[in-house]
Amino acid sequence: MHWIDYAIFGLYLAAMLGIGFYFMRKNKSADDYFVGGRKMSSFHIGLSVVATDVGGGFSIGLGGLGFIMGLSGTWLLFTGLIGAWLSAVLLIPKVSKMAAQHNFLSFPQFLKQLYNPRVALMAGIISAIGYLGFTSSQILAGAKLASATFPNISMQNALILMGAIAVFYTAIGGIKAVIYTDTYQWILLMGGLVFVGLPVAYFGVGGMEALRATLPANFFDLTAISWQQIVNWFITIVPIWFIGMTLYQRIYAAGDRKTAQRAWFVAGLFEYPVMAFTGVILGLFAKVAFETGIIGAGMEGTFDPEMGLPLLLRNILPIGLTGLILSAYFSAIMSTADSCLMAASGNLITDIFNMHNSGKIMLLSQGTTLFLGVTALLVAWKVPNVLELMLHSYSFMVSGLFIPVLAGIFLKTRSSRGAFWAMIVGGTTTLSLILSGLDLPFELDANIYGISLAVLTYSLFHFSEIKPQILHAKKTD
Repeated sequence: MHWIDYAIFGLYLAAMLGIGFYFMRKNKSADDYFVGGRKMSSFHIGLSVVATDVGGGFSIGLGGLGFIMGLSGTWLLFTGLIGAWLSAVLLIPKVSKMAAQHNFLSFPQFLKQLYNPRVALMAGIISAIGYLGFTSSQILAGAKLASATFPNISMQNALILMGAIAVFYTAIGGIKAVIYTDTYQWILLMGGLVFVGLPVAYFGVGGMEALRATLPANFFDLTAISWQQIVNWFITIVPIWFIGMTLYQRIYAAGDRKTAQRAWFVAGLFEYPVMAFTGVILGLFAKVAFETGIIGAGMEGTFDPEMGLPLLLRNILPIGLTGLILSAYFSAIMSTADSCLMAASGNLITDIFNMHNSGKIMLLSQGTTLFLGVTALLVAWKVPNVLELMLHSYSFMVSGLFIPVLAGIFLKTRSSRGAFWAMIVGGTTTLSLILSGLDLPFELDANIYGISLAVLTYSLFHFSEIKPQILHAKKTD
């Protein structure tokens, strides 16, 4: 890259760190650090929500899907639109009302109010582990981007660089720094990809003529996807909108129901169609570039589809624009990594160790976030695939937490024992099946079997507890 590109990228990194230092001086309490003082606007929250959910993992992962399967890969984020709008209608009214009464800081505190402290503790453990893995996937996405863009930087050194920057500004600035940087980073990402990346890449690979000559017809077919794949994405991604700690923190930060709902409706539209088609189409362009020798020539070993898009942008963008687009992709990665790291930190302090009322809350929060960030970096060191790590983290959280949340929303009488054991059975089942590497029936995701057993477990406890109550009521009548 030219020195101008390095300068643009350097200015971007300096700006992110500057925002972190600014809010480090503003934060005075756990409310400031974890939920932004509960006074954030729907505009900032909405962009932060979509930046967090789509972020770098999906940006890099969508490029990989476009490279492998073409336009049908957009269905991945259609599930994000459905999840955002469903949770806006079904979840936010109940959560906002309870949060206003009890000043929640975390998602498990919501479950504590619905059930009991033991349920909240288990939810905190599951959420912390899941978001630690999700943070790792974002650090890995950043490392892949950096190593593809800077040929002289190894993947290991790129991991260290990406991890250090993301962890540092998140640890010092808290949720306010996260939400405000997410806003600017999302604008940078969409502006860079839509107005620069798409047109330059389109003409760089040879336009429509090259696309039609190089790619098979199924790459342009939205229906070229199995029903199992759509079901797997749906059951993994839609529920995360009901159990994601990062999302609950933003509901609390909104301060009221209407602000949060507006933010969720906006976030859903940005997920699909805006980001879904942008990311996948760029990945499709990368496939053309690979097949025609623009990228990948002389590379040894199997080509990683998730590296296609970063390599394409590096090879075709002119001086100045390379630095801009690189900053855009790093911004997407940062926006998810920082939010997930904040979520894991909040779970650890608020729900597992119950130390959010400590007199040294700011120092404790920053130290915990730093520790978890280093741990996430070590996990990223061991796992090679961004989308795989991200979806596995999703699956683990969803299978353990989704059923207790649904029961809490829709049932008037709730089983605390059922919720507790549904978390353990659901999460353990999914994690065991993932680690086993078994070929599951009907090619369905392990998460589906975990959720099914969680439903069965909760139901058994629920009906065993409610049946005596019904019999007692009949006797008294």
